[in-house]
Amino acid sequence: MEIGKWIAGFVFGIFGMAYFSYGKKRQAWAPLFCGLALMIYPYFVSNLIAMMAIGVALIVLPYFFRE
Repeated sequence: MEIGKWIAGFVFGIFGMAYFSYGKKRQAWAPLFCGLALMIYPYFVSNLIAMMAIGVALIVLPYFFRE
């Protein structure tokens, strides 16, 4: 199950990098902070199911806080 956490962390890190660069370019705070959180949180969450739930929530969150 360890490989699953590595893959999930990598995928959410890629999404985080994309959200962060988009938020920085457009000066939109929601994607910027969600992208930063997506890149950082896999280092602190060790449960795969919790990691997946938090990651999906952070990916969807900027949709609800559009400017």
